[in-house]
Amino acid sequence: MTDLIYTEKELVQSLKEYIKAEESKLDAVKSWADKLDVVTRASTLDPEGYLAHPVNAYKLMKRLNTEWSELESLVLQDPSDGFISNMTVHRQYFPDQEDEKGAAKALMRLQDTYKLDSESFARGKLPGMHHNAILTVDDCYDMGKTAYNEADYYHAVLWMQQALRQMDAEEEHVVSKADVLDYLSYSVYQMGDLPRAIELTRRLVAIDSSHQRAGGNLRYFEKLLSKQLNELNQEGQEPATEEPIQLGTYKRPNDYLPEREIYEALCRGEGVKMTTERRSRLYCRYHDGNRNPRLLLQPMKEEDEWDSPHIVRYLNALSDQEIEKIKELAKPRLARATVRDPITGVLTTANYRVSKSAWLEGEEDPVIERVNQRIEDITGLTTQTAELLQIANYGVGGQYEPHFDFSRVRVTSRRGLKCMSDVEAGGATVFPDFGAAIYPKKGTAVFWYNLFRSGEGDYRTRHAACPVLVGSKWVSNKWIHERGQEFRRPCGLTEVD
Repeated sequence: MTDLIYTEKELVQSLKEYIKAEESKLDAVKSWADKLDVVTRASTLDPEGYLAHPVNAYKLMKRLNTEWSELESLVLQDPSDGFISNMTVHRQYFPDQEDEKGAAKALMRLQDTYKLDSESFARGKLPGMHHNAILTVDDCYDMGKTAYNEADYYHAVLWMQQALRQMDAEEEHVVSKADVLDYLSYSVYQMGDLPRAIELTRRLVAIDSSHQRAGGNLRYFEKLLSKQLNELNQEGQEPATEEPIQLGTYKRPNDYLPEREIYEALCRGEGVKMTTERRSRLYCRYHDGNRNPRLLLQPMKEEDEWDSPHIVRYLNALSDQEIEKIKELAKPRLARATVRDPITGVLTTANYRVSKSAWLEGEEDPVIERVNQRIEDITGLTTQTAELLQIANYGVGGQYEPHFDFSRVRVTSRRGLKCMSDVEAGGATVFPDFGAAIYPKKGTAVFWYNLFRSGEGDYRTRHAACPVLVGSKWVSNKWIHERGQEFRRPCGLTEVD
């Protein structure tokens, strides 16, 4: 997306050049028109007298035979060729409809996870933001329409309501109020709020009495409400409140993730189970990797992040130069991250994992080889049987919902994670089972075992990468397999050793 910023700048410059060329062409045409206007005003006053002069007769012949043809050629010139050519070259890199929909859904994901109302987004009021960015009435309408088309009436209501709020504040807009009320009233009906759906539909009828659906919807809603009241033996119901719909007016529908509330609360920094007693058991120390020669003179700074399961962070694990080199190698290969389908076993994309990733081999660059060696030195484990170094970038709304790193069919993984960027807001790694939140810090490495010594999976290590609210999160992951560790981390005698 950073490349698209510069692409757009280049296109703006190309557009300006096209405008300049059009203006130059129009100036030339205007000059012709002004000159010929003077001539024709004089010639039409006394045509015969004008043509009596042989020079005027000659010039009339010349103008109509030559100069008007030149003017025609000038008018037919198309200065847009350069701009259109530039657009054609860059269009292959433009986001498509699916990308735009994904970005809209990312905003909704952030809205849910961090409990941000539509007003905050529309006004650009996000924590840690230094750039001003607002959503117009039409932007909010398009957000709502994206949700509506996905049958996501919860978010359709929130965003259509925001569009209506900004309309009522007399902000400029292209979309009509009737269109907003049409989508909003039906979405409210789908959320089960019949009184408010009726009130909004009446507003729609008042604006556009000939609307093709409004009258029918209103009659249907009123009939449905009357039926419900009769079943409840009620004669009438209080009219819907005029107050606008807010975040929390309607309950977000449940989905496939049982621990969603816990997971999202941890992402917001709520419910973290870091007690005073637990904190007293956390230490920092110098780590020389069991007297590893490469760490004797400059041991790693190790900090405990959590006691059980034990999670540690190593400071200064990557230098700024190494980070930039790794990103340089990874960027051309970044592709949408995939997960393995549990039924077919085929790698596929999924909404619960939104990031881009690339895989780097040690032979590709000395920096990668050096990083792999450093991981061995710090952990004491061999990386000969480990997976390649994975580089992941979590952009707008990027996340990975709660998951296990190890295979629950064939347990083969341990985990190391290096943070290659700071994140202004969001982007924590959280563990719903025991209530931990680990925040990204540039240049540090976080490590934990997701297998017991017996080789059994530690189900407590189910974790998630929270959506990035502000910023861009870069991480490098190294999954170290248990094969090859037989003498480095011997098996324990019990399942949970």
